[in-house]
Amino acid sequence: MKKNYNNMKKNIYSVAILMMAAFIGACSGSETKEEAKANANSEKPSVKLSTVTARGVDQIVEYTATVEADVKNNIAPSSPVRIEKIYVEVGDKVTKGQKLVQMDAANLNQTKFQLENQEIEFKRIDELYKVGGVSKSEWDAAKMNLDVRQTAYNNLLENTQLLSPVSGIITARNYDNGDMYSGGNPVLVVERISPVKLIINVSETYFPLVKLGAAASIKLDVYGDEVFDGKITLIYPTIDSNTHTFPVEVSIANANQRVRPGMFGRVTLNFGTKEHVVVPDMAIVKQAGSGDRYVYVYKDGKVTYNKVELGRRMDTEYELISGVPDNSQVVIAGQSRLANGVEVEVEK
Repeated sequence: MKKNYNNMKKNIYSVAILMMAAFIGACSGSETKEEAKANANSEKPSVKLSTVTARGVDQIVEYTATVEADVKNNIAPSSPVRIEKIYVEVGDKVTKGQKLVQMDAANLNQTKFQLENQEIEFKRIDELYKVGGVSKSEWDAAKMNLDVRQTAYNNLLENTQLLSPVSGIITARNYDNGDMYSGGNPVLVVERISPVKLIINVSETYFPLVKLGAAASIKLDVYGDEVFDGKITLIYPTIDSNTHTFPVEVSIANANQRVRPGMFGRVTLNFGTKEHVVVPDMAIVKQAGSGDRYVYVYKDGKVTYNKVELGRRMDTEYELISGVPDNSQVVIAGQSRLANGVEVEVEK
């Protein structure tokens, strides 16, 4: 009997130990779940946010171009002939109508002699025609011969004495006195550099906004931050189907001739104001291996990876043409651990 009592006591003791172990295990399991939940929360990427809105942004666009002369004239005769004398050098300023080159005049003198003989002959025919000594057809033939000789002489005179068609500056001289002009390079090049022009290629998006006479600002690398005033003087009427751009000519008055052809310039045009979302530059993410730009947008505890089209950069901000809605919250720190659709913790 005593033995049975002892066995029963041992059994009760064993059950108590098992129950206590189960209770401790249960408590221990509950703590593990809470720790796992805490660990899961701690694994969410931490980010900083900024609320962005749309506002009026000046549509200022910069273009690059090389300065060109307003007019460029190649000075050369229409046929091969020997150069008798060149009166100017590279860098000389010339005026419209100024004699620049004298070509060999042998052909001119011969043609002048023929013209004078034809004038005498026509006078004789004309006198006879007045008294009925020749027919109208004979008079017409004589008059036509005179006109042909006169035209030939005028053409030769124009190609023997080469005059400047514009007021400008000599920018090239390719021959010396006594050389035989045989085509190819012109004898001289005259350029009008008051005004000068720059031709820029503007996106077709702005075609309705470009207006003749609109102001432009130009900076030239050689003059640093100095700004030259210009205006739009020509708008080409067609769009290039490959580049989707159209040429626009911008002129600088250049009265003091400080701006010279060949200088590298930057032309700035202002196309007015548009309402666009503006984001901090820290929100912009560049996709590796491409030129695409993205912004992480936060909503309901998650972020989305939005592709954006950038506009102007304004100090520490970017104008967005598209990609982010107005009044959005965007990530400005912590992007390195993010992916599309990831849940995040927001830093307070």
